[in-house]
Amino acid sequence: MGDEKRPQGIFAGYGRDGRMLASHATLIGVFNLIFAAFLLLARKTDRPISERVEPSDILLLGVATHKLSWLVARESITSPLRAPFTEFQEEDSTTHVDEKPRGEGLQYALGELLTCHFCLGQWVASFFVYGLVLAPRLTRLVAALFATVTLSDHLHQTYKALMNRA
Repeated sequence: MGDEKRPQGIFAGYGRDGRMLASHATLIGVFNLIFAAFLLLARKTDRPISERVEPSDILLLGVATHKLSWLVARESITSPLRAPFTEFQEEDSTTHVDEKPRGEGLQYALGELLTCHFCLGQWVASFFVYGLVLAPRLTRLVAALFATVTLSDHLHQTYKALMNRA
C-alpha cells in the first residue's frame, strides 16, 4: 500500500485500518445537507414541525423503518441496489444474502451503509420523519404498508416455529 492511500491532515492519526474517513465524512455531510434542505422546505411550504411526535407515529415509523432498512440491506430482491457498492459473499437463505462493501472511498462507504441495516435505519427513519412533516398522509400510508409486512413476517415465523414443534 503506497503513501497515497494513507490518511492525510486531520485523519492522519487515525491510521488506515481499512476505513476511509473522508468518505464517511462526506456521507455525514450529505445526511446533514438533506436535513437542512428538509428544514428549509418545511419553512418555505409553511409545514409546521410539531413540538412532539405522537407515540402512535413513533411506533408506526419505527416498525416501518425496521422493515425497510432490513429490506434494503439484506434481502436478495434489493441486491441490484447494493451491487455497485458490494461484493456477494453467500446466500444466508433463499431470501437473504451476505455481502461486503467493495471498492474504495465513497463506493466503499456506501457499501458499508447499504449492508448495515442499523446504519441504514437512521437514514430511513429520517426520511419517514421528513415525510411525516411534508406529506403526513402519504407517509403514514407507506409506513403502514411496511409495518403490515413486518407483522405478517413475524406471524409467518411464529407459525413456522409452532409447526416445527408439533
